[in-house]
Amino acid sequence: MSQNQNARPQKALVLTADALKQNAILAGIEPATIEYVLEHGSLVDLRLRQEIYQSERTIDLVYFPINSVLSIVAQMRDGSEIEVGTIGREGMSAFPLLLGASTTANYCYCQVRGRAIRMNAASFHDMTVMDHSFRQLLDRYLQSYVNMLGQLAACNRLHSIYERCSRWLLMTHDRVGADDIPLTQEFLAMMLGTSRSGVSIAAATLQQAGFIQYNHGIIRIVDRPGLESAACECYEVARKQFEGLVRSLPGITSDKIRALAARRSTLDSDLHL
Repeated sequence: MSQNQNARPQKALVLTADALKQNAILAGIEPATIEYVLEHGSLVDLRLRQEIYQSERTIDLVYFPINSVLSIVAQMRDGSEIEVGTIGREGMSAFPLLLGASTTANYCYCQVRGRAIRMNAASFHDMTVMDHSFRQLLDRYLQSYVNMLGQLAACNRLHSIYERCSRWLLMTHDRVGADDIPLTQEFLAMMLGTSRSGVSIAAATLQQAGFIQYNHGIIRIVDRPGLESAACECYEVARKQFEGLVRSLPGITSDKIRALAARRSTLDSDLHL
């Protein structure tokens, strides 16, 4: 008997209304649209580097991350890659579809493995037509995303690898909702557009400071306030862009958001004493 015959069949994931609440956009949809997503969507596990869509290929599927993180990547002629955007539980994958296109010059894959809600492009389009409030949520997200891209472009030009690495880890920590982030330094270097040696130095510095632990491809966030103190201002700017959307997620309240902001202000004051 072969190894495949001995392997147990993988249990199918069941999409529920509670799962929809874990994504900021789907958490805000109307009851009738919830039923539509439950009928036409599915809950899936995404593997590391699993393809979401290809460059210049028709986008057939739309993903709403729950605790996975997607990476939008530009590839150069020599094969080198750089991340130009990330998507977590605050959003969805198919920006070109919102803008009336069906393809894009970049490609997208899973950056941090986890779960997402998937539906085909035709069903997604029908949702944008039949639910005006859903389309408004998408437009808000798109505007926030564009604003964030501008901020991160400035960040990559002006701030140190140490600060940018801290910012990236904080944003990923927010999206994954867990302290352990499966990530190699090589992958992180590609995302930050720098050398692996530069990332190694930054990660070692953060580890020596007691903010993170890195072992066997897993980065563990040990001291979140400390990591916030190490990040540049761009983390706070990026976080605020999605504050209204993320507020709708379970366990996130206005008081909690204000407490996070107050804690960051205190940290900033202490750093400048």
